[in-house]
Amino acid sequence: MTEQTQPIVLHYWPTPNGRKITTMMEELGIPYEVHYVNIGSGEQFEPEFLAISPNNRMPAVVDPEGPGRTPISVFESGALLQYLGREFGEFCPQDARARVAVDEWLMWQMGGLGPMAGQAHHFRIYAPEKIDYAYDRYTNEANRLYGVMDRRLADHEFLAGDYSFADMASIGWVSCYERQGQDLNNFPNLKRWFETMMARPAVQTGLSTGLEKRKKLDISKDKDAQSVLFSQKSK
Repeated sequence: MTEQTQPIVLHYWPTPNGRKITTMMEELGIPYEVHYVNIGSGEQFEPEFLAISPNNRMPAVVDPEGPGRTPISVFESGALLQYLGREFGEFCPQDARARVAVDEWLMWQMGGLGPMAGQAHHFRIYAPEKIDYAYDRYTNEANRLYGVMDRRLADHEFLAGDYSFADMASIGWVSCYERQGQDLNNFPNLKRWFETMMARPAVQTGLSTGLEKRKKLDISKDKDAQSVLFSQKSK
């Protein structure tokens, strides 16, 4: 495991994607500093942040002790999990077959659970008018994806077998299950996994980091924040 002497700087806002990284950092037990970037006020468009996260999305890190002990910046939460797993040699199997399983479930979360649950959040909570088709489309797709997890977890303790960053990638989204119109009682294996995850101290800390700041920004009522977040174009 790489010894980290200087804190990694985490540019963060308490979103499901951001919480993946606070959870991973807590599980690794490495030093890190949180720099909050208020996405409701548009701080993610500042040149300093775009220099390390060109997609203007949470989260991003600057590791002052990157490969070769030289600084590196990394953006995209999935890439961050892979980077941290490789650098510190934990929650990322060395065995090739086991690593494939971890990467599969990470990509499943990045390409499926996250985007679809995020759209369910949007059309169920933030859309200025209820659009039945969109409401049902994304609620049902979140339900389908929960079913995929439930079947996988019927004979696996964790998504990739052993506990890994694939689980950390998904817990932040599943923790918002009610906002997605889901009932974990309908998914007993997923519910068992969820309760196991939520009992981990690092997960508890990772999910709660910045919660008070999040509570001060009620996007469902803040029209200015909605404009910043939901009206973005190329310029």
